[in-house]
Amino acid sequence: MSLTLSSMLPLGTAAPDFSLPNLNGEFVSINDFKDSKAYLIAFICVHCPYVKHLEREFASLASKYMKKSVAVIAINSNDPRYDPDDDLGGMVQQAAKYCFSFPYLVDKSQDVAKLYQAACTPDFYVFDENKKLVYRGQFDDTRPGGGHPTGKHLKDAIDAVLNKKTILKNQKPSSGCNIKWNPGNEPKF
Repeated sequence: MSLTLSSMLPLGTAAPDFSLPNLNGEFVSINDFKDSKAYLIAFICVHCPYVKHLEREFASLASKYMKKSVAVIAINSNDPRYDPDDDLGGMVQQAAKYCFSFPYLVDKSQDVAKLYQAACTPDFYVFDENKKLVYRGQFDDTRPGGGHPTGKHLKDAIDAVLNKKTILKNQKPSSGCNIKWNPGNEPKF
């Protein structure tokens, strides 16, 4: 497994809009969550050991914050030809196993990953109520085989948004497997 770091989209960037199909084929947009106090966009997949390390804790974190009016959306931009586990069937199984209560979307064209400059799985983005980027980076300091994930960095960022507090500008990039780009579709970032 190769390690890739987030590309660290500039803070203050407006949340790129998108409309992608969920696991049932229904289209979901970030604009479907108009009254949210914050927005959490996560680029994940099925096969990556870095995602596997935290998927249970991520599902729990998402459920907790959705009750606090935080919109949570997960996106899989991987080309499933690289690893068949990343196809729709694998996503459905993952969502069922970990009780994902948030939309899990398929970015087949990988255009949304490019808009967000997502580079790895997992890759996390927190936007404030005005859809301005306030956090991009890691879930916490743990890695596969190195402790139980807590989501500390992500929780701290979301809590700061909800409590109208300043978020530290010195943020650690997320790390994980690189997004599996369609052949010839690799981004320049």
